[in-house]
Amino acid sequence: MTSTQERPESTASLAGVPARGTAQERAARIRRRLERLIGIAATEGNALTALRNGDEIFPAMLAGIRSAEHTVDMMTFVYWKGDIARDFARALADRARAGVRVRLLLDGFGSRLIEKELLAEMEQAGVQVAWFRRPLLLSPLKQNHRCHRKVLVVDEQTAFTGGVGIAEEWCGDARNAHEWRDTHVEVRGPAVDGIAAAFAQNWAECHDALFDERDRFVQHRPQGDAVVQVVRGSASFGWQDMQTLIRVVLESAEHRFRLATAYFAPDEYFVDLLCATARRGVEVEILLPGPHTDKRVCQLAGQHHYEALTACGVKIYQYQPTMMHAKVITVDGVAALVGSTNFNRRSLDHDEEIMLAVLDESFTGTLDRHFDDDVRAATLIREGRWKRRSVLQRAREAAVVPIRRFL
Repeated sequence: MTSTQERPESTASLAGVPARGTAQERAARIRRRLERLIGIAATEGNALTALRNGDEIFPAMLAGIRSAEHTVDMMTFVYWKGDIARDFARALADRARAGVRVRLLLDGFGSRLIEKELLAEMEQAGVQVAWFRRPLLLSPLKQNHRCHRKVLVVDEQTAFTGGVGIAEEWCGDARNAHEWRDTHVEVRGPAVDGIAAAFAQNWAECHDALFDERDRFVQHRPQGDAVVQVVRGSASFGWQDMQTLIRVVLESAEHRFRLATAYFAPDEYFVDLLCATARRGVEVEILLPGPHTDKRVCQLAGQHHYEALTACGVKIYQYQPTMMHAKVITVDGVAALVGSTNFNRRSLDHDEEIMLAVLDESFTGTLDRHFDDDVRAATLIREGRWKRRSVLQRAREAAVVPIRRFL
């Protein structure tokens, strides 16, 4: 587990371009751009802890659930099988039996593999279980728009969000191909309300009661120094807040832009924006899954862009030990995005997502150190080598072009 008290390296050495003001001034510019262009105010006084991999993530989440005295609200895209799935079900059921109001929102597609006996155990204990857009009950249009958010809110005071699903694939510490690499965040402070609102937005679609007498609507006291803007992406037509969020941080980067994502399948607009960012002297680094990926089709869609990106100076790394499932962006050592959103058309255009835009040097420094660790376990895609890739590889990439907007 990492603390926000750790200090990052100075951003002065990130590039040869002189800094435009202090780190605080650069962070303030990003904050005002995001607030004005997305229309959501950032909150001050937050404390964040970056949690890396299941060995840190799951104990913190389970401890939160087991400590609940009033309410537990949890939603997830993936709820599959294994011991960890049973641990969560029993923790939720135990709190419900103790009189805590427990609500669990499952995506109708992503969580379809949940064990039926776990559902029965939770519901018998008093857990309110709701399903988001079960495929058999939907029109084809709605079936393509999923709830990809991962949220846990305990007693309206502590929240968790990030990339992790409830399944054995996320257990461990990324030591082998069976232990996925991921990042989650524990949040305390005013930003908890924004995370709770993401749950409420999706719960309202699935359940008649939006709140009850056990919701206390507490006032938040300052818990730390981080400034946090909670951005929610929702499925609809046209330009989305998630697209604006990523566009703003790319265009605001002055020294270094780092992206770790599980699924990289952007449209031409964002490929061009990545290239433009690199061409103006920003160090652009992208960390992606390598030989271990659960969606080879999506990987091929992203590889279609490797030649253009590396030609612009973008550094692309493929993580070797296991599936890279984190969704993290850092900018200039002063700002970070972390949550459920991947750098693909599905996240940016189709699904319900949540991201934290964090303005805090210490927290960003922690995520940058995690990125450095991951790069040491990754392989760099070299421009010349990728340009000489086989005809078969090119054919595979071309074959997925017609379906890229759904990946």
